Amino acid sequence: MNSKLLIILGTPIILGLLLVVFFSNGDPPSSGTNQESFDKVPSFSLNDYSGNTVELEDYSGTPLVINAWAVWCPFCREELPDFVSAQQEFEGQVVIIAIDRAESLSTAKGYTDELGISNDLVFLLDPDDKFYRSIDGFSMPETVFVDADGNIRFHKRGFMDLNEMRLHIQEII
Repeated sequence: MNSKLLIILGTPIILGLLLVVFFSNGDPPSSGTNQESFDKVPSFSLNDYSGNTVELEDYSGTPLVINAWAVWCPFCREELPDFVSAQQEFEGQVVIIAIDRAESLSTAKGYTDELGISNDLVFLLDPDDKFYRSIDGFSMPETVFVDADGNIRFHKRGFMDLNEMRLHIQEII
């Protein structure tokens, strides 16, 4: 009876350990503090709501928060106003750029007009969705926090609240 109990209790533990070993790549998880693991933010040239071309190089030497968003994303509706609050709080220390994913000017601007924030962030249009693909996006929204040297210090997949935004902004300024 003891051997049956040992098998019954031990089997799930052994299977769990095997799964951990099988799905682990053997590398320790990244904390976002190892300089060697930083990727450079991908370069871009996109248009703002007024049709002006904005390039990443326009912000050289400035910490950036770059958010990929879309009108169809319910979490973006919650998150965008918090980005406005963060931009106001960290004015002059960081620039927050919101890149719309492959939607028309009328759709994107109509949405931010409805929220009353169209003039509060750098809003860019990415009709080909190149930026999102360049950061290997797979969730919505996605945000990268970039230090003054152009290194991505943190890549957030999914929604975050204002307090989390503040934490990551403080890490890049």
